[in-house]
Amino acid sequence: MERMFRIKLTPEADGGYTVTVPSLPGCVTWGETIEEAKEMAKEAILLYLEDMEANNEKIPNDMNSLELSLVVS
Repeated sequence: MERMFRIKLTPEADGGYTVTVPSLPGCVTWGETIEEAKEMAKEAILLYLEDMEANNEKIPNDMNSLELSLVVS
């Protein structure tokens, strides 16, 4: 089954990106580049989902989510 998850990449002062997955609390990883951060996120999500399935937990899906960014001044 294909699922979609939103990820948030936050640049770190000393380099690299911290990645969080808003719909999977505690699912956090890091990558030196954006591409590496995305690959690490895929791995972290798969491990997280594996644990959820083992515990018979309902798995979220961001397939129908809409996210916007607003600039306010």
